[in-house]
Amino acid sequence: MSVTGKRYLDYASFIKSTFGERVQKISLNIGFSCPNRDGSKGFGGCTYCNNNTFNPDYCISTKTIKEQLEEGIRRFTKKYKTQKYFAYFQAYTNTYSDIASLKKMYEEALSFPGVIGLVIGTRPDCISEEIIEYLSFLSKRSYISLEFGVESTLNSTLKTVNRCHTFEDTKAAYKLCTNKGFHLGAHLILGLPGETKEDLLNHAVEISKLPINTLKLHHLQIVKQSVMAHQFKENPENFNLFTCETYVEFIAEFIELLRPDIIIERFISEAPLDLLIAPKWNGLKNFEMVAKIDKKLSATNTWQGKYYTRN
Repeated sequence: MSVTGKRYLDYASFIKSTFGERVQKISLNIGFSCPNRDGSKGFGGCTYCNNNTFNPDYCISTKTIKEQLEEGIRRFTKKYKTQKYFAYFQAYTNTYSDIASLKKMYEEALSFPGVIGLVIGTRPDCISEEIIEYLSFLSKRSYISLEFGVESTLNSTLKTVNRCHTFEDTKAAYKLCTNKGFHLGAHLILGLPGETKEDLLNHAVEISKLPINTLKLHHLQIVKQSVMAHQFKENPENFNLFTCETYVEFIAEFIELLRPDIIIERFISEAPLDLLIAPKWNGLKNFEMVAKIDKKLSATNTWQGKYYTRN
């Protein structure tokens, strides 16, 4: 159990025990692209993707990093008076540039008052030893978290959603980043087309073999202005979307197989209701879903890693 009494390692407890206070992520959009968008590997991006579903409205790439941090912090200081901040390079692929440009952007964010670290979202095929060594250097004075979009451990699924990389690429990227001094995160989408329940549960087994510190989970959401929105309209029978109830039940089984020292950062993602096509869970908020999962785990007397076996 976590220090909060939860039956899994929760992110809020990790932050409080590590930093002694609340730390808020401030999202940034600095105008990056992705190799499956600009033609270097493909076009159109991931079929499920519409970056507007998770970018706050102040995240506009025409604004400077300083301007976005100022506006983001101003919003959160109205709600929380004392806290520190992570600059969260979130939109698209945030290592997909030359090292000189990356150094300039990362250093600008770290120099902003109150910012104590970086969280960098990227793809496993967009990392290099040069970038890794630089992040290792930064980690000696600041908290650095590098998050890879794994999304699925099945190559057939990765091909279907136009990721344009393989799970072997993912494993190779984590191997390069092991023991470099910065935290490693993973992002996984549960319920992508063609995946069975057995496939989904096996994601927990395969993810647990990676040297990750944190894991973000979320159920598949069909959002407007994505390729998948068109696919869903044309062939809805190809999708087996979770209901709220079936997702809670599934998560209870999933975390039983998960390595017990992985910090679970989130269970769902909340797409804006004006962009969400399906599934619609009556506007259920993240904290409400967490409460349902906590209740389920308690009722069934289960916990993270209950059936985990080291391979």
